[in-house]
Amino acid sequence: MGRTSNMTILKLVPESNPVLREPTSLVTDFGDSLQTIIDDMFETMYEVHGAGLAATQIGLDIRLAVIDVTSDQSQQLVLVNPEIIDTSGTQKMEMGCLSLPGYWAAIERSAWVKIRAQDRHGEFYEMEGEGILSEAFQHEIDHLDGVLFIDKLSGLKQKMVRQRAKKALKKHAQK
Repeated sequence: MGRTSNMTILKLVPESNPVLREPTSLVTDFGDSLQTIIDDMFETMYEVHGAGLAATQIGLDIRLAVIDVTSDQSQQLVLVNPEIIDTSGTQKMEMGCLSLPGYWAAIERSAWVKIRAQDRHGEFYEMEGEGILSEAFQHEIDHLDGVLFIDKLSGLKQKMVRQRAKKALKKHAQK
């Protein structure tokens, strides 16, 4: 996807921002404003080399996430009002978060999930995912529920992550 002049790179909110801890509101308006937000979220996610981005990570209280786990940016998935409707198995994967730059941790999650969501135009769909896609679905839906992946770590590890993320954000702000 080539960058066009009407797309904007959005500012990511840090882990300390309270919007990341609140459950989001359902999306009911699928008009032009939402379409612009979706396009800008993809552009932002690709710019920072992410595989997923939730609206809360850009400071919006809406139940919206975008995902693309491909290396060639070829499988854009829009999840509006998503929910996990079935899971099976477990997997432990190293993961990071754009709201906690520079930190990765192994988190145990379901190996397979089935989600129900709406696309960018409000049409309902169901989709299954395993491996990295399963992880991305769970990670982004957690964001929309006010949960960060570090919440699944021990208290000591959470403290270490926050300290490391603060340093990374300060370093990034000085550039």
